[in-house]
Amino acid sequence: MNRDTFRDTPLRLTLCLLAAAMLGGCTHKQTPVQVPSPPAISGQKPAPPAEPANRAGDKTGGVAGKPIFEQTGLASWYGAPYHNRRGSNGEVYDMNAMTAAHLTLPLGSIVRVTNVKTGHSAVVRITDRGPFVEGRILDLSLAAARALDVYLPGTAKVRMQVLEAPASLDTGGRWAVQIGGFPGEQNAEEVADHLQRRYQTAKVLKFASPTGDWWVRVRVRDDDRGRAEGMLQEMQPSEAPAFLVRLD
Repeated sequence: MNRDTFRDTPLRLTLCLLAAAMLGGCTHKQTPVQVPSPPAISGQKPAPPAEPANRAGDKTGGVAGKPIFEQTGLASWYGAPYHNRRGSNGEVYDMNAMTAAHLTLPLGSIVRVTNVKTGHSAVVRITDRGPFVEGRILDLSLAAARALDVYLPGTAKVRMQVLEAPASLDTGGRWAVQIGGFPGEQNAEEVADHLQRRYQTAKVLKFASPTGDWWVRVRVRDDDRGRAEGMLQEMQPSEAPAFLVRLD
């Protein structure tokens, strides 16, 4: 992958300056919604809209079997600003359906989520990407947040168990790096221009989220995971958060 070398304005300094401007200008209260609405992925077809069966009185759902992957961390939720907008899998997001967003699980994966504090569990389908907030592993739909006692506190520690996945978790996939959010389009434009000059074989996109902030996504050559991981390492540490994200 061809790269421009750092000269007098390294990416790290650029992001630091932008972050300082962001901190000085952001005084409004944050909503619990953090997942940006991503740009469309060419050639991607919407996944079937089937939902996991959460029967009355049975919050663990109808999917059984030994988990193929487990992860523990903070979960948050997202709702109204994203309701009826198209998600990463091509479907229209319904905050009343049992779904969730994850950064790297294959879209369409079925996962059981358990609130570590209350013990309540629910089965959800991964339909979107996020949460793009450091330290969080899962963004739940409104319905899932209510079922898991995450709605009122906003965040909660959960254990996530992957029960089914339509593709390998360890190999393949299409990968990118996402950076932000930025308070204005110009901030995102400056970072996007810098990255495009540096990574000449990459495709750099900028886009706005329904909550008004801006994001930059870098699609590396061939959407290769190794290249995306290498780029992410080059960007850290940085004042503007950068995330590895799977596109499919």
